[in-house]
Amino acid sequence: MAETEQQSENYLYLTDLGSTPEDEAPEVTASNTFMVPKKEISMVSDMGKWKRSQFIKAYILIHYRFQHISLSQAYADYMGFVLTLNEGVKGKKLTCEYKVSETVEKLLELLGTLDHWINETPPVDQPSRFGNKAYRTWYTKLDQEAENLVTAVLPADRCAAAPEIAVYLKESVGNPTRIDYGTGHEAAFAAFLCCLCKVGALRVDDQLAIVFKVFNRYLSVMRKLQRTYRMEPAGSQGVWGLDDFQFLPFIWGSSQFIDHPTLEPRHFIDERVVNEYHQDYMFLDCIKFINEMKTGPFAEHSNQLWNISAVPSWSKVNQGLIRMYKAECLEKFPVIQHFKFGSLLSIQPTKP
Repeated sequence: MAETEQQSENYLYLTDLGSTPEDEAPEVTASNTFMVPKKEISMVSDMGKWKRSQFIKAYILIHYRFQHISLSQAYADYMGFVLTLNEGVKGKKLTCEYKVSETVEKLLELLGTLDHWINETPPVDQPSRFGNKAYRTWYTKLDQEAENLVTAVLPADRCAAAPEIAVYLKESVGNPTRIDYGTGHEAAFAAFLCCLCKVGALRVDDQLAIVFKVFNRYLSVMRKLQRTYRMEPAGSQGVWGLDDFQFLPFIWGSSQFIDHPTLEPRHFIDERVVNEYHQDYMFLDCIKFINEMKTGPFAEHSNQLWNISAVPSWSKVNQGLIRMYKAECLEKFPVIQHFKFGSLLSIQPTKP
């Protein structure tokens, strides 16, 4: 990775989530001017606003080319957030001990509310097998209550941020028109959590709880949505994609396994290992869900994951998945065209 990109992606790691003391003021102050996020990427050529790579020729004694990477503040903050959490969960089990703050408890209540609404909104009888229209009724509840739900999570002096942050919550549960869900929606939830960090609602010592409590609970609610309303995978590459719906839990889940004394990548295709350890490791819980939802040989319905099982170490799996996430999700126009930018995740370029 180019040095410029690495420095930019470490932005949150070095400030908001990494080395910021507990009593230090967050980057965003109460007087910050918030805004409702909007789409900024409407054409392929707009992708340069999000992330741009340029090969530049230089003549210093000899002729050579080097890559200059220009990042938006949103890309730098988002990827910095993902990498910070990736580092934080390294070598740790889901069942390990960690702090659960008041904000984390409130987020779990929020997700519990979304779960309860699914129970209150059963699927309707319809000719089509997929995309049950009752999902739209469920989504309407969230659309109407999102700002109130977010306000209940935020500190009193940060409630002005609720309309901006609520947009990412609404974007994180799927599309009500197409009744589908994919990695772009998952990214919106990570953006939602990133924004909560930027306004100081979540702090440095919430890192483990963000992944192991909040994100894991989000996954369970999304899986319930997918099952209940038979949601279509958004932009799925089928057998050639990593997974129909998720990506981040494979990244963070592989980090959990780094330096594990006995479990190697080749073991995750063993159903006995999956059943024994899925409650401790996010990666294996994802494999368990795939095994429940798909039939036939694993190598046929999940070819990419099958190939990953041949990688010799979890650190290489983790590094490879991060590169794949950037290339297949964050640098693909069909995904990023739906991402919304505001004051907290800005389309403006990073400062030198």
